[in-house]
Amino acid sequence: MTSLSPGRAVFLVARREFTGRVRTKSFVWGTAAILAVLAGYVLLQVVLFDDAGRDRVALSGQATVLAEPLERTAASFGREVEAVDVADPAEGERRVRDGEVDALVTGAPDALRVVVRESLDEQLRNSIDLIVKQQVLNAQLAEAGLDPAVVAGNVERAGVDVVVLQPRDDRSGQRLAVGLVIAALLYYSLLVYGTMVAQGVVEEKSSRVVELLLATLRPWQLLLGKVVGLGAVGLLQLVVVGGAGLVLASVTGVVAVTGVAGGALVTGVLWYLIGFFLYATVYAAAASLVSRQEELQAVLAPISAAVVVAFLVGVNLMIVDPTGPTVTVLSLLPPFAPILMPGRMAMGVAPGWQVLLAVVLALAAIAVITWLGGRVYANAVLRTGARVRLRDALR
Repeated sequence: MTSLSPGRAVFLVARREFTGRVRTKSFVWGTAAILAVLAGYVLLQVVLFDDAGRDRVALSGQATVLAEPLERTAASFGREVEAVDVADPAEGERRVRDGEVDALVTGAPDALRVVVRESLDEQLRNSIDLIVKQQVLNAQLAEAGLDPAVVAGNVERAGVDVVVLQPRDDRSGQRLAVGLVIAALLYYSLLVYGTMVAQGVVEEKSSRVVELLLATLRPWQLLLGKVVGLGAVGLLQLVVVGGAGLVLASVTGVVAVTGVAGGALVTGVLWYLIGFFLYATVYAAAASLVSRQEELQAVLAPISAAVVVAFLVGVNLMIVDPTGPTVTVLSLLPPFAPILMPGRMAMGVAPGWQVLLAVVLALAAIAVITWLGGRVYANAVLRTGARVRLRDALR
């Protein structure tokens, strides 16, 4: 029998793992379910954003002349107001009560009355208050013999000269959203597909299939092929979901910084590869210590806990202060970098030297973990029965 070259052996194992998982109904339906949830979330955000910045205001009586000033004034506060006329205040109150309009405005322009169902939006209140004050001011100026238009022009031209030393990023909120989404996708991929590697190791070990495979393959070839194959499955799902999310966000306008989102997806893919090789090797080595699926959770718990802690702690820190010392240090450390660093990069708060340092540390950790994990896997994967102690597997 002709012996396989190392590269050919790894390729065959990787292809077996990849095709075996991609063709399963669980992968197809799981990916479809994620896409459906993602589409629903994006559409929900479109509806929420649309409703959050728009008000429908009914005007009755003398207040109908304020339709244009109200729309213009609200726009200066970042709100969109749709003014509708109602002939009868009672009809207007009914529409407010039924939720057809957000408010009813009646009365003279200098003494307006606003009817709402529960509460009045603060920006809408400011818009109406400003109109009332302007109407009163115009009346006082007219009584004093001054032209309100001339006075308004003089007031509008007056102002201060503001010098900004550090311009604010108006899209920082969207950058944060992109960073959190990328972190969540990486968290899901590392946790799910790392666990999948471990389950595959135990399945082959408990069914004695691994003994047949190791008759023609070396342990490190089987381990590397399994990691590469399942890693490619996770990468495929990550690219499909991330790409679909990027297209949906761009089409619906939920995320205006599509360039940032696209760059975040690319860096997310690179960090996924780094993180998966880091965690999947540990998952596989830990799984080789046991022979039954019932025992698997116990050995995987510390590894999964590290991923969960990296995500939960890191995300909360990024929301509070993405440039803080704690989240900065954590994003440099190999266990946390694959989740936190791409998020900070998407937010534009990670300097180049930090990214480079995180990559170097992660690659160094992969080299060490691969050597240790390969040693544990090679010494433990053929031992069945009782759980193998880590100390014995390292000998």
